[in-house]
Amino acid sequence: MTNDVRTPAHYAISKVPQLTFGFWVIKIAATTLGETGGDWVTMSLNLGYLIGSAIFALIFIGLVSGQIKADQFRPFLYWATIVATTTLGTTMADFADRSLGLGYPGGVAIVAGLLAASLAVWYWAEGDVAVQSVTTPKAEWFYWITILFSQTLGTALGDWIAGNDRGGLGFGYESGALIFGAGLVIVAALYFRAVMSRTALFWAAFILTRPLGATLGDWLDKPVAQGGLHVSRLYASLILLAFMVVSVALIPQRAARTTEPV
Repeated sequence: MTNDVRTPAHYAISKVPQLTFGFWVIKIAATTLGETGGDWVTMSLNLGYLIGSAIFALIFIGLVSGQIKADQFRPFLYWATIVATTTLGTTMADFADRSLGLGYPGGVAIVAGLLAASLAVWYWAEGDVAVQSVTTPKAEWFYWITILFSQTLGTALGDWIAGNDRGGLGFGYESGALIFGAGLVIVAALYFRAVMSRTALFWAAFILTRPLGATLGDWLDKPVAQGGLHVSRLYASLILLAFMVVSVALIPQRAARTTEPV
C-alpha cells in the first residue's frame, strides 16, 4: 500500500495538460472546430446567435462542472471543455458583432475589456493568474471563464482582421491566418528566449490560436466568392472532430506539474 503524497496544488493542476507542441496542435484544431461547429448551429440550422449561445452556454457549464469534479487529468474531458469554450466564444462574438450591431471593432473592444476584467478579478482574488495557481475549484472557474473570454476575443479579432464588412480590415481569411500565425511564431520565440513573463506569453498564445483557428474555419466553409473553400460546415466540423479525437488518443499527454514553468 502506498501513500498519496500529492499536495492540493498538485492535485488540482494535474487536471491540466503539459504545454507541449501536441497541446498547441490540438488547441488550434479545437478552435477551428469551434468556428465551423458554432456557425453550423447558428447559421446552417438557422437557430440564430442568441439561441446558439444559450445552447453552448449550458454545455459549457456542464463540462466545466465535470472538469472541476474530476479527480485527475482526463484528456477527452479537458478537450471537450476547450471545444465548448470555442463554440460558445464563436456564437457570443457573432451575437455582439452582428445581432447587437456593435461591429467588429466594438466587439473586440468589449470582449478585450471582459478578458482584462476576468484576469484582474482572478489576480485580485487569488494573487496569481498562472496555470500553477489553479489549485482550487474557485481558481478553476476563473481559469475556464478566462479561457472563454480569450476564445471569444480571438473570434472577434479573426473576424475584424479578415472581414470586409462591419468595420472589418478586409485582409481576407488566408492573409488573416498568416498574420496570426506570424504572431504565434513571435510569441514562441519570446517564450524560448525567456525574455518575458511566461504567464503573459501563455495567455497571448492562447488568444492568438483562436483567431488563427477562426480564420482557418471561415476559409474552409465560406463561399469561394468570399475567399473560402465552400466546404459544408457540417462536413468540416465532422472532419475536424475526427482529427481531434485521433489526436487526443494518439498524442502523448501528461498532467502538468506545479514545478513546471508556465
